[in-house]
Amino acid sequence: MLKILFDHQCFSNQEYGGVSRYYTELIRHLKQNNLAQPELAIKYSNNQYLDSLTEVDARLVLSNYQFKGKKLLLDLLNRRNSTKIISKRNYDIFHPTYYHPYFLNYLGNRPFVITVHDMTHELFPDKMSKWDKSSEHKKLLVEKAKRIICVSNNTRNDLIKLLKVEEAKVKVIYHGNSLNYKRDIHFESSLNLPSKYILYVGSRKYYKNFVLMIKALSDLIRDKNSIKLICAGGGKFSVDEIKLFSELKISDKVIQISVNDKILGALYSNSLCFVFPSLYEGFGMPILEAFSCGSPVICSNSSSLPEIAGEAAEYFDPKNLQSIRNAVEIVLTDINKREKMISLGFQRLKKFSWNNSAFQTFELYKECLNE
Repeated sequence: MLKILFDHQCFSNQEYGGVSRYYTELIRHLKQNNLAQPELAIKYSNNQYLDSLTEVDARLVLSNYQFKGKKLLLDLLNRRNSTKIISKRNYDIFHPTYYHPYFLNYLGNRPFVITVHDMTHELFPDKMSKWDKSSEHKKLLVEKAKRIICVSNNTRNDLIKLLKVEEAKVKVIYHGNSLNYKRDIHFESSLNLPSKYILYVGSRKYYKNFVLMIKALSDLIRDKNSIKLICAGGGKFSVDEIKLFSELKISDKVIQISVNDKILGALYSNSLCFVFPSLYEGFGMPILEAFSCGSPVICSNSSSLPEIAGEAAEYFDPKNLQSIRNAVEIVLTDINKREKMISLGFQRLKKFSWNNSAFQTFELYKECLNE
């Protein structure tokens, strides 16, 4: 059986998020389907998904403390451990979980596969820290990798265009859905959710286009007294965000909620709709989450989002305030359209499966060894 070694990188840097969710699911489904023998080289982590991998025993480090440099500290502690395991070469293929090339001198003749999740660093270079070397590291690794996985055709096209990658090396393998929420009325009652609300999920940084969405929806939620906006995850509101809400007179209309999967499932299931205004996404996992919970998806017509959502979503121009508002208003006011979108979402979801992702990735691993 193939032995696949994954390293620590994304699990050192994420407590939760799409990248570490992807690797957790890939490891689990490779093992469950008896496709390969995966090993995760990690010693210390605060990642919330690792509890679901019974073979991983990662110790929590300073889990109750947040401070500048914490992620770097975890990465350095884990890198030493990963390097030791990589150097033993007791595996067939190495699959790093992010772009730092620390491992290149320790692989020997072992091939490695890299997954490219998006091209955010290359498309928004002026928004990145001068200390962030992700783009430089990514360019080096895609040149040296035996195979490259991209999570959408849009990401594949961007990668080939921006980094001049050999097309034959790149394979598109879609994500699956990880959010399997079963309605729990008692639990949902305990959350004291508003009777009517629009849902936004995740980070609110620049390319997520949160500010323009707020401006677009401010009149809508201010005029319709019973509708609120819930922001799930993404951390506490910043001073600038709080100031914006005040200027738009919607401070009492916008709610921030910290989430785990159960809370997130309840939020999707009870929402009027889920709005995804991002300027760019490599895949867009929240779309599948919303589909699985019966929440109508209203999203940008840009990057990978139409590729993933298909005909099951209502689209808008993410740079046009009126376009965003109109799309949301259409879905809120047309009950028949909402019901049709929910039905189409459930159908669209069948196209995406972690089992399929694992099988396709396994085939790609075999290609690496058979050349």
